[in-house]
Amino acid sequence: MHCLSTFALNPLKTCFFKRRAYPKRSLFWGWALAIEILCVFSPQLICSAQTNSNEYPAAPQANPTQVQSKKILVLGDSLSAEYGLLKGQGWVALLEERLNAEHFKWKVLNSSISGDTTSGGLARLPALLATHRPQVVVIELGANDALRGLDLKMTQSNLQSMARLCHEARAKLLLLGMQVPPNYGRQYNEELKSSFALVAKQHQAQLVPFFFQGLVDHVSKLPEPQSQTDAWFQTDRIHPLAKAHPYLLQGVWPTLKKILKD
Repeated sequence: MHCLSTFALNPLKTCFFKRRAYPKRSLFWGWALAIEILCVFSPQLICSAQTNSNEYPAAPQANPTQVQSKKILVLGDSLSAEYGLLKGQGWVALLEERLNAEHFKWKVLNSSISGDTTSGGLARLPALLATHRPQVVVIELGANDALRGLDLKMTQSNLQSMARLCHEARAKLLLLGMQVPPNYGRQYNEELKSSFALVAKQHQAQLVPFFFQGLVDHVSKLPEPQSQTDAWFQTDRIHPLAKAHPYLLQGVWPTLKKILKD
């Protein structure tokens, strides 16, 4: 009889009890009696009608799993594309693990390609920005430009164009600078370093002057033979081994973390 008390008696309480005082109003009496009989024999029907007519539908609740994370786009070459490594061993994959461990709600998109140059990155960046709409872009390009002896004016121009694209897309930019072996000449190396610094200054981007600095700092503290190049690089002496990648991330993380917190 719960349905009767909540649906029939409460809304019609005054009218129901006045029937005994005014028996001539048989129409009202018959109507109330019909509701009582209907509720006794079909309570689910009455309760359903009450629910549908008197209650507002609940507001949809946000599903935490559907909340979109902010995105970090990494645009790099083989140093970021896990060349010679198993999947998940590179510094970009380790970055995602670090973000999760420190409860940063960011997703990492690795769009690095082995052998890529600043020209290749510039060609690919517009579509990547339009598709993924990242909030932060990390550019790790320029090493292959230098190793091929390309004109550094073109490298600098490409970096500037990529910085402008990121600015137009309202994405913060982190540049990972690169250096080349001494046999390329001191002047060439200085021009390469200054290209990254100039672009970062002109476009208010963050800069890690030397991508390998975290690894260099770590190795410099080790005794022989652990500090030998062969202990940290693949046979080509260009691409770091898996055990070196945590230190590459270590050199990048402080600057990147600052960007993510701003």
